[in-house]
Amino acid sequence: QVQLVESGGGLVQAGGSLRLSCAASGNIFRINNMGWYRQAPEKQREFVAVISSGGSTNYGDSVKGRFTISRDNAKNTVYLQMNSLKPEDTAVYYCNANIVDESSYVFASWGQGTQVTVSS
Repeated sequence: QVQLVESGGGLVQAGGSLRLSCAASGNIFRINNMGWYRQAPEKQREFVAVISSGGSTNYGDSVKGRFTISRDNAKNTVYLQMNSLKPEDTAVYYCNANIVDESSYVFASWGQGTQVTVSS
């Protein structure tokens, strides 16, 4: 069993910054890609950013140049540094990881989500 636990969400004014963290624990042999998605009220879940085990990154168009994803493989943790936040960034942010367990079973795991609210 694997758990992803997010932290770092909160309320911030427009133009401000927040840093999200997501730590994976449990039956983990290796973690491939780790990423972040978000979902605003009455909208579909949206891709935010992804990082490979080797450090390659990719971002959604709406966050390019403002958000930075990074990871610490030794800690099985992924981070999302969010700068120049806008009210439209308000959403529940979900962590995602592609896990390989000790039995070589590969599956996707999701965190419970953390709320980010940006006031204007």
